[in-house]
Formats: sequence, structure tokens, C-alpha cells
Amino acid sequence: MSFSTALAHHFLPETILALGVLALILIGAWRGTRAFGLVNELAAGLLGLAILALFFGQTSEASLFEGAFVDDAFARFVKVLTLVGSLVTILMSRDYLQRAKLGNFEFPVLVVLSTIGMLLLVSADNLIALYLGIELMSLALYVVAAFDRDDARASEAGLKYFVLGALSSGMLLYGASLLYGFSGTISFDGIAKAITGAPPLGVIFGLVFVLAGLAFKMSAAPFHMWTPDVYEGAPTPVTAFFASAPKMAAVAITARIIFTAFPGIVGQWQQIVIFLAIASMLLGSFAAIGQTSIKRLMAYSSIGHMGFALVGLAAGNEAGVRGVAIYLAIYLVMTLGAFAAILQMRVEGRPVEKISDLSGLSRNNGTAAFFLAMLMFSLAGVPPLAGFFAKYYVLLAAVDAGLYPLAIVGVLASAISAFYYLRVVKVIYFDEPAPAFDQSPLSLRAVLAVSTVFLLGFWVYPAPVVEAATAAAKSLF
Repeated sequence: MSFSTALAHHFLPETILALGVLALILIGAWRGTRAFGLVNELAAGLLGLAILALFFGQTSEASLFEGAFVDDAFARFVKVLTLVGSLVTILMSRDYLQRAKLGNFEFPVLVVLSTIGMLLLVSADNLIALYLGIELMSLALYVVAAFDRDDARASEAGLKYFVLGALSSGMLLYGASLLYGFSGTISFDGIAKAITGAPPLGVIFGLVFVLAGLAFKMSAAPFHMWTPDVYEGAPTPVTAFFASAPKMAAVAITARIIFTAFPGIVGQWQQIVIFLAIASMLLGSFAAIGQTSIKRLMAYSSIGHMGFALVGLAAGNEAGVRGVAIYLAIYLVMTLGAFAAILQMRVEGRPVEKISDLSGLSRNNGTAAFFLAMLMFSLAGVPPLAGFFAKYYVLLAAVDAGLYPLAIVGVLASAISAFYYLRVVKVIYFDEPAPAFDQSPLSLRAVLAVSTVFLLGFWVYPAPVVEAATAAAKSLF
């Protein structure tokens, strides 16, 4: 397959975004401070066009660029989720950034650049492509974390994420070098053929370092230390971006590398994934209980949810990957809806972030209160909302794989986490009203409404998501 054919048929979304972002930079340089609105709208259009290219483009599987990348159903499924996360972030961010006087055209450009890295990461099929994707994704994230240069908290958040991100990249590179040294190849398929039976100790060390680097990107415990501070310190649209799209790519490449490169040593990597899952679920459940900031609560919530996603990977089978794919889709919707509600928390033009600021929201804005309450119930896993089915599929896969202790820990962690989600509902409906929030933009109200309708209606018609997840899982096996 020629280079141009591969770009036109199998790498069309990446091609659209790469060419588009060059045009956005030129427009930004030409229009200067007046460019933000136009560049923001064009960036959203590019991401929407990339989604359409995935839906209506080539559906056959292919190995591209001498085996560096792969285009399959799993990659396309996760790419759609990633692009949706980036698109909704850009749509939600405009009003906030303009009010905060952060309306610079660089923000949507950086989001698109990071998204290109995520798409490459999801399709990576060797160690070099893996590193290329993860660094292109991360370099833009380092900048947007500190996008509010005049805010000390944002600068601290960016610095923490940069330093710890560099450490995680070094760990991943060291692990990749060990895997290359012991297998003699950078290809995932080649590694799978070279490492069979009882693996050498060096391979185990390499696997541990690679998974540690990837765990940092998905903020799984014990590599979560950056998450609460970055979520709280970064501007809220940036936090929404961190909590959505990059998580999709990080979990996806973790699934691809363990199932494609290490199918012969399931027992070794399964222990690592089980440890990450248990640590993340328990830490996310307990550490969020005492939080007073809604953004820090969402940080620990995301850690816990990544633990549940890892439960599906720990199952080590097709049902587990299907559960993870469903979980990611539902988690994305819940997270974007929750941050749409958080971005509406503004009193007299000033953003507020305390859980107590939601007091009595039901009496000030009954519709928003209902939508946010449904999101909290879904995050807690209360049936029949979609969040319940997300946890059901991954825990069922763990039970089918005989991982009963892991499933029991998952159920207990879900029960514990329900406390702080239901506390938010209690504040909304039963506490004395706090000052009413300002009128919110249509984009935020639309995201909140659509996400809630999806979560409420998933149990009625889950077929599209379940069927797409099933096809995605089959392509990995």
C-alpha cells in the first residue's frame, strides 16, 4: 500500500487534523488577538469532519507504514470517543476562556495537536509509534495545563504535570528498551512471537516499566499523584479535556499492547493490572470522601473509574475488552456531562468550585439540578442508569475469568464511592440555597442535557454501543 493511499483510506482523520491545524496556526498568526472565535469554530469543525471520516470511511483492517500503525475496529471505536471528547471540550470552553480573558487561538490548536497524538497512540503497533503518539499527546497537554499563566495554581499544575510526565516517559522508554533488547524487535507482533513460555526477568521489568508509564497517563494509582492538583489548578475546560479524551487513548493503548505484544504471558501482566485496578478503585473511593472542591472530587472519581476499566483488562479475554470499550464510552459521556455542570457554576461572573456552592440548586434551577443528580447517580453505578451497566460489564468479565476477589473489591469500592456522589445530590436537594448561578451558555446546557438523556436511555436501547464494542474487542483477538 502506497503512502498516499494509506493516508487517504486509513489515516484520513489524522490527515484532516494535521493539515487543518497548520491552517489554524496560519489563521491565528494572521488575525492575532481577534483569531480565537474563528479558530475555535474551525477546530470544532475539523474534529467533527474527522468523526465523519471515521463513520463513513474505510472499514477494512490494515497494517500501515511497515507495521508501525494498525487500522482496525478497536482503533476506530476509541478514535471516535477521543474525537468526541476533544470536540465537546472545545465547544464547552469558548465562553469560559473569553470570560477569563484566556481567549487565545493557541488553545484550540493545542487541543487538536494533542488529539492527533491520541489518534496515533490508539493505532500504534510498535514501540516507536507508541512513544511518538504518547509524546505528541503529552507535549500539548503540558502547555494547556498551565494555560492561565497569571494564575499561580495553573502554573503549579503545569509544572507538576510536566515534571512527573517526563519521569513517566523515561520509565516507559526504559521499559521499551528492555523489551527490544530481549525480543530483538520493536513490533508488537514480533515481541509476541519472541516472548513465549517463561519470560526472562528483564522482560518482566520492561513490562512493569511500560505499564507504569501508561498508568501515569490514565492516572491509575499509585501513579495518580499529579491528578488532584492538576485537575484543581488548571482552568476548568482544561480539566474537562484531561478527564476525557486522553483517558480513552491511554486505556486503549494499554489494552492493545498487553493483548497484542504479550498474549503468551497473561499470568505475568495480569498480576500488574489487578494491582493497578485494586489500588485505583480503593484510593478513588476513599480519598474523595473528604473533598470539598468539586474538581478534586472529580479527580479522585476519575482515578476510581480507571480502576474499574482496568478490571476489564485484567480479565484477559474478549469479554473483558468489550466491557472496557463499553465502560470508556459511558465514562466519557458521564465526565463531559459532569464538567458541563461544573462550568455552569458561576456567580456574578465569578467561577465557583466548592461542593457547597451547589446548595439548594434544585430551588434555583430545577432542570439543571435533575440533570446533575442523574449524572451523580450514574457515576455511582445506580441502576438503571448507564453507569450501572458500565460496571456490570467489566465486573461480569472478571467473574467469568475467575477473578472473584477482584470483582468483590470492585463491588465494595462502588458502594463506598456512592457516599460522596450521593452527598452531592443531598447538597443539591436538601441544603439551604446558596446564591443562584448565572445564566449559562447554550452549549453547556446542551451538553448537560444530551449526556443525561444518553445515561437515562442507555438501558432502553444499548445495542449501538454494545455492538460497536463487541466488534472492537474481536479485532484485538
